[in-house]
Amino acid sequence: MSYLKLRRNAGLALMMALLLPILAACGGSTTPSTSSNAPAATEAPAAQAPAEEATEAPAEGAEAPAEGASETPAGDIGEIPPAGPQGGLSKNGDFLVASVSSCDVDGYAGIFKEIAAIDSHTVQFTLCNIDPAFEAKLAFAAFQIHPSEYIVATGGTGDLIEKPIGTGPWKFESWNRGDSIVLVRNEDYWGEKPAFERLVIRWSTEAAQRLLELQSGNVDGIDNVGTEDIDVVKNDPNLQLLERPALSTFYLGLVNTSGPLQDEKVRQALAMAIDKQRIVDNFYPAGSSVANYFTPCTLDHGCSGEPWYEFNPEAARELLAEAGYPDGFDIDLSYRDVVRGYLPQPSQVAQDIQAQLKDNLNINVNINVMESGAFIDAANAGKLEGMFMLGWGADYPEVTNFLDYHFGASSVSFGTPYEDIVENLRKGASLATFEERDPFYVAANNAIREHVPMIPIAHGGSAVAFAGDVENANTSPLGNERFELMTPGARDTFVWMQNAEPTGFYCADESDGESFRICQRVSESLLSNEVGGTKPVPGLATECTPSEDLLVWTCKLRENVKFHDGSAFDANDVVMSYWNVWDASSPYHVGRTGDFTYFEALWGSFMNAK
Repeated sequence: MSYLKLRRNAGLALMMALLLPILAACGGSTTPSTSSNAPAATEAPAAQAPAEEATEAPAEGAEAPAEGASETPAGDIGEIPPAGPQGGLSKNGDFLVASVSSCDVDGYAGIFKEIAAIDSHTVQFTLCNIDPAFEAKLAFAAFQIHPSEYIVATGGTGDLIEKPIGTGPWKFESWNRGDSIVLVRNEDYWGEKPAFERLVIRWSTEAAQRLLELQSGNVDGIDNVGTEDIDVVKNDPNLQLLERPALSTFYLGLVNTSGPLQDEKVRQALAMAIDKQRIVDNFYPAGSSVANYFTPCTLDHGCSGEPWYEFNPEAARELLAEAGYPDGFDIDLSYRDVVRGYLPQPSQVAQDIQAQLKDNLNINVNINVMESGAFIDAANAGKLEGMFMLGWGADYPEVTNFLDYHFGASSVSFGTPYEDIVENLRKGASLATFEERDPFYVAANNAIREHVPMIPIAHGGSAVAFAGDVENANTSPLGNERFELMTPGARDTFVWMQNAEPTGFYCADESDGESFRICQRVSESLLSNEVGGTKPVPGLATECTPSEDLLVWTCKLRENVKFHDGSAFDANDVVMSYWNVWDASSPYHVGRTGDFTYFEALWGSFMNAK
């Protein structure tokens, strides 16, 4: 039996909801309410198969520290691994220090020089160069803090991915693969505790199905209301619609190592052959716009430089003929059939691009629909061929989040990185003022336009919907719903339906929004974002202040904060959580895929990378 059938019945519902995890642990089974699948522990979930046995949370208090442990840093992580050629982890008394031997050590191009626990509740970051987005990055869910002992005990994988232990307002209870994820209220949370007991996350790739579940009272909120359903929600007195400000980009990726796309003229021809306005008009909701740059213009430097090519199929045909393809060619177009704010109707858009390229350039497009997790992993690893449809929603409101991740030295989604783009991004990211940075972003955006690693198509507006009796409903441009601040009427369970099943909950090694939504509720970063907005605010750190030269940041940590297993949070946990991802030679640098794409893209590079 699923939570869908139980949640509205009072006494019996509560009893059964409490018994279900116990029955599952004893070998009992439940009937799934959604048909989706999940494979083995470290693989992305496949679609349309029966739910597997639930993954249960670790027992509360397991290996908890002795009474009074909060007074002393948690140092029981075993023997410190030997340092690599560029640096590593060490101890200064009881406190951990992660560092490189020098910012100029051969092969290292990272931002971090040292991350040190100064005392039990102070962490100091020493940088190799200025990072104007430093605070915004500290608030990002890819850089959350985990118990040092748990990282060691899990080997940096396994339960760390599937049974997360954090400090957040929600504790992980179970992952009922193919059906739902169940979180329970953290009664020991340091901040404001949720008003209800359980948060259940379900998913469906179909916007119409999500709306039907909301209208039927089976869920309390849904993500990404379908374009054609927005007016339906607005006109329903039992529902409420919250529009999410557009801070995203949908693009058509072009892999420069793949067939005809190796020729820059071919990529430029494709850029001129797609009528982006037609796509926005036909498949996007109000509030969306054509993308003339990769980064939304609301962000500084996002629209510095020349705008994108105008729609000009005649000029496109001439360029394609010059490149030696007057009669077109065959090419693959890969995507995942998952609704996102940047792509509300993926199948229809794919078919429209297919039709436009056939009509305008005689290019035969073979559409390849992939399972969501496998598609994201392949895109991040540079394993896709031809063209692919993807997009980006802001993780933090800074141009580096859009450009560095996609076009920096470590990005291989579009094939071989472009050196002139990489160099201008590196210089722009290391300066402090708008005036100093802007010339490099003008050059970077112009180089992106020239090389066409992708075609920016749309900045998509999106919306979420809630039951009418949900109080304090909220969303944000970052797609970060703060469920713990909401109240679902008199119900003790809140059910949210999103677009797809998460791939894992160790978000240092994830890149999909479905996983991040769970991570943000269970675990926490040093800083957070204001409710409904993007401004960095205190999180596990009460403050992070820079030195005069902006190269040293000192973060003061909250005291008396506990992880869900009862262990105390301290400065060593911060150093360990960052070092484990930063140091490619760490024995715990494993994760789900081992890519840790966000860290390398946003902090410059790993230390000790092979």
